[in-house]
Amino acid sequence: METAPIQRPADSNHLQNILQEVTNLLRKQHLVEHVLERSDTPRHALEQQVLHRQHLSELERKLHRLHVADIAYVLESLPLEDRLTVWDLVRADQDGEILLEVSDAVRESLIARMDQTELQAAAAQLDADELADLAADLPRDVLQRVLDTMDARHRARLQTALSYPEDTVGTLMDYEPVTIREDITLDLVYRYLRRMGELPDHTDKLFVTDRHGVLTGALLLRRMVAEDPVRRVSEVMARDVVTFSPLDAASAAAQAFERYDLVSAPVVDAQRRVLGRLTVDAVVDFLQEARDAEMLGRAGLREEEDLFAGVGPSVRNRWPWLAVNLVTALIASRVIGLFEGTIERLVALAALMPIVAGIGGNTGNQTSALIIRALALGQITGSNTRRLIRKEMQVALLNGVVWGGAVGTVAYLLYGNLKLGLVMSTAMLLNLALAALMGIFIPLTMHRLERDPALGSSVLLTAITDSGGFFIFLGLASVFLL
Repeated sequence: METAPIQRPADSNHLQNILQEVTNLLRKQHLVEHVLERSDTPRHALEQQVLHRQHLSELERKLHRLHVADIAYVLESLPLEDRLTVWDLVRADQDGEILLEVSDAVRESLIARMDQTELQAAAAQLDADELADLAADLPRDVLQRVLDTMDARHRARLQTALSYPEDTVGTLMDYEPVTIREDITLDLVYRYLRRMGELPDHTDKLFVTDRHGVLTGALLLRRMVAEDPVRRVSEVMARDVVTFSPLDAASAAAQAFERYDLVSAPVVDAQRRVLGRLTVDAVVDFLQEARDAEMLGRAGLREEEDLFAGVGPSVRNRWPWLAVNLVTALIASRVIGLFEGTIERLVALAALMPIVAGIGGNTGNQTSALIIRALALGQITGSNTRRLIRKEMQVALLNGVVWGGAVGTVAYLLYGNLKLGLVMSTAMLLNLALAALMGIFIPLTMHRLERDPALGSSVLLTAITDSGGFFIFLGLASVFLL
């Protein structure tokens, strides 16, 4: 009898233990394979082959007991050769769900391993909304075959899901809303739900429509079970319902889910007819992907990268912003070159320069992080931008006075030069103001250009605060110290 998969939440320690167990089994397998290659007797080779099959069977049983999300974690954490070994041992009926769980970069390596028959079988396991997420990575002929095997209703759903722009509610919604009429009794609702047998995941409410299919409210399950079954739906339903259009931005929908503590919400068309529903699990997945993309963008990476990808793809992914960084570094070096004579005459400047640039970069990144977050939450408008700039400049100037005074004092104590301390304090103050200003304007400018505000912002900020900090500090030193 096959052991049922373990369905349990996994914390980081549990996931690490799973990965360690899988890695140990793979290591034993590799050892046996090495011995088999060097075996010189048929008997010894046979024994090793039996042991090899035992290790694979043990690994296969281990995988069968895992949740698909845990298997995805293991696959993402293994080098390509081991990943493909594990992938070959995964149950075929889990292929589709796992392909949805893994990152885009890892998904490519798994799909490359599968033949068309396997891909078609995996795609056939998925609902229309799930298949839409996978469609871009499938070969066109495989996707066409899957479409050909669908009934008209599911084919229309998939084509509709593929028609919505990226990062809109339409790409996240599913097509399993449970709708009921407002003029029936709760007792009839109970009978209807019993005939269904099982509710879709994350169902906390039933969507109520009139006889024309137009949304009129929602019946909360927790309210329904506490009411008299003879009452009508219209008497106990909530009429104030948060709804979304399929063309609404997914980020705005995520904010609404957080603000109103939603578990599910209806997606309606212009006539308020129910098209589908948006659920909290889809929103959480979207937020996770957005967070990962922001982290990569701030580091100057163009796209998600497989941790164990080949050298070529990894290098190409990192080239663009490295090239930008190289140019900005050359600019910073030329700024320093303009003041070579100043540095030669006062060597202490070379030791103090990195302090001015480093503090400026930190200030700029702090300001930039706040602005990017505010843009994501839709908190910045034309009416409050000026006030925000004024506030951030005040913060930067106050920090410049405090920390510039502190570092200027340290410079005076180290080198016994009062003018050097004053120059250091002034340079710190001016560079912090510059950093705060750039921390505001770089994200705002990229947002207005309809680009991701986080993309490469830290690279640009570092370039400006380095070059600007060097120019301000060395320029002041040239004027007042020589």
